[in-house]
Amino acid sequence: MFLKVQLPWNVIIPAECLDAKGLMLQRQIIICLLEAFSSKKATQELGYFLAVTTLENIGEGKVRQHTGDVLFPVVFSCLTFKLYRGEILNGVVHKVLKHGVFLRCGPVENIYMSCQKMPDYRYVPGENPVFMNEKMSKIEKDVVVHCIVMGTKWIEAEREFQALVSLEGDYLGPVSDEASLH
Repeated sequence: MFLKVQLPWNVIIPAECLDAKGLMLQRQIIICLLEAFSSKKATQELGYFLAVTTLENIGEGKVRQHTGDVLFPVVFSCLTFKLYRGEILNGVVHKVLKHGVFLRCGPVENIYMSCQKMPDYRYVPGENPVFMNEKMSKIEKDVVVHCIVMGTKWIEAEREFQALVSLEGDYLGPVSDEASLH
């Protein structure tokens, strides 16, 4: 799910980057904010940081005594992406294993669907392994799958989420391209 959130942040401008022109200072604050924002990646509460949308406020700068750098408190709005239990999503299969498949959805790289959560699908081994049902519907590499989130886990060391998904429910499964051909 995409969220729009407003965040406070502290931006540190190195002393050598300061100049008397206000416009250049504002530009430097935005550059430093974007650099810090992109290195943050994600938080457990808000999910993955995607984009800064607006800079709401720049507070009064405070000079740091020993370095001469200036700390500016800022408030900005941004878009984040976080998976929630019960949410329906479209994931792209990137790995097929005997016991299940791994999918990706947006910035989330580790979404796992166990073969036990794919009712009526059976594993078909080979050079390009697939899961197939009696109607010849296939779950294979690069296929988009409509699935439901069963749970998520935050991995602090990597600053990323993992998720478990299922096909148990109505209107879940591989998304057919045939509908777009007619």
